[in-house]
Amino acid sequence: MKQLIFFLLFISIITVQAQKANKNPNIIYILADDMGYGDVSCFNPEGKIPTPHLDQMAANGIKFTDAHTSSAVCTPTRYGILTGRYNWRSSLKKSVLGGFSKSLIKQERTTIAEMLKSRGYTTAFIGKWHLGWDWAIQEGADEAARNKWEAQLAVDYTKPIENGPATHGFDYSFGFCGSLDMAPYVYVENNVPTMVPTKTTVCVDEKGFWREGPTSDDFNHTNVLQDLTNKAIDYISQETKKKTPFFLYFPLPAPHTPILPTTEFLGKSNTNLYGDFVMQVDDVVRQIREAIKKQGISENTLLVFTSDNGCSPRANFEELAKVNHNPSYNFRGAKADIFEGGHRVPFIVEWPAKAPKNTNSDKTICTTDFFATCAEISGYNIKDSEAEDSFSMLPLITGESNNEIRDYTVHHSINGSFAIRQGNWKLNLCPGSGGWSYPRPQDIKNEKLDLPNMQLYNLKADIGETRNLINIFPEKAAELKAALKKIILDGRSTPGAVQENEDMEGWKQIQPIIN
Repeated sequence: MKQLIFFLLFISIITVQAQKANKNPNIIYILADDMGYGDVSCFNPEGKIPTPHLDQMAANGIKFTDAHTSSAVCTPTRYGILTGRYNWRSSLKKSVLGGFSKSLIKQERTTIAEMLKSRGYTTAFIGKWHLGWDWAIQEGADEAARNKWEAQLAVDYTKPIENGPATHGFDYSFGFCGSLDMAPYVYVENNVPTMVPTKTTVCVDEKGFWREGPTSDDFNHTNVLQDLTNKAIDYISQETKKKTPFFLYFPLPAPHTPILPTTEFLGKSNTNLYGDFVMQVDDVVRQIREAIKKQGISENTLLVFTSDNGCSPRANFEELAKVNHNPSYNFRGAKADIFEGGHRVPFIVEWPAKAPKNTNSDKTICTTDFFATCAEISGYNIKDSEAEDSFSMLPLITGESNNEIRDYTVHHSINGSFAIRQGNWKLNLCPGSGGWSYPRPQDIKNEKLDLPNMQLYNLKADIGETRNLINIFPEKAAELKAALKKIILDGRSTPGAVQENEDMEGWKQIQPIIN
């Protein structure tokens, strides 16, 4: 009799846990590539690129107007999203990885996919990875060539990759290693290349920006965006049949170069090819929203849309200016820069079951915050060694609170320069853009520009970062610099035990900050 009672009690507990798990939302994270804040019409009333489906998503959810990526470029931002940790704490202190680079995420580092799996979720990555994975090297090939151009000749595409999405918590994966202008051009599904490359792609977009490289027959650059969308829709359909919630990480390769809108979108924006490509990204959002509605799961699906950094100059700012469109809205700078245009991005959350409709939030958030948000949703207790820079956005999403969730937010440019934000104050710890906008680091050197080593701005009074207040408020600059030093040396910006950063020795960019 006792055994029967214990058995029934056990079944009851399992049933309650399963029911609780089923109440957790499905989670879909759509990450655009190089799409500016001003490219989404509901964020930029003066913009000229129509984005009706993103506008509808915002009307049915919450729009964050002060959202930031952890870096002004691609790879580092993706690292921060999946780990909840600032990218510069990893071994990558500046720039991005190449298509043949090894995995940036260490195997012992907990990712959001692993965390959600532990809470009963099934997980998938579909899209552009760009966090490195370990290609198999042909027998006798030079291992040292892996990160060089010669790597394309050394890879054995008949063998599985290692240390990719599956290693980092994804049950299913389909995508490619880098950008669409970054060889090799090969789909990898569940660790295995779908086809061995049989040709070399030498085709270019209208600006001639496309690197050649090994290409498989099933990889057509123009079709990749829709290929990935079809895979995502199929995944949603399959997972809906199951009793467990799912997490789909869906990083797009667009509107990054090569700018290749399909025929139906050519000329549709009445701006330029980049504007047409943005509209195609907007259509991807339409297809995903329609897919979850068709499956009857839209009510309890947490859908996120954002971008990995600001718009790239490859969008052709001169052309867009002729039609009065500014991808950076009223912010200074663009992709790669420490200025707002480099890392302030559109961020929309739609969750009909919990999030209020047609709401704006001006609270500062960072893409690293997604980890803690999902942890709170799923009931996961974050360890000290996990998500060291992630603050839960859940109170802001549900409307439970309208308080700031962060005291400080750290920004990072392509050359490894830092900025720190507190409220309306922002301290840029470099003399120029730290990126691709004038004055670039090389401009300062070549033109011998006499600029202060730091820039202090009050964003409420000067959102365009035009008036450097460093000489007027030196005490504020010193306070922010001291806060940044602590955040760096503590290995975290959240409460908890001090953690170690990777590869501290020789890290030149932090020396003026910590000394």
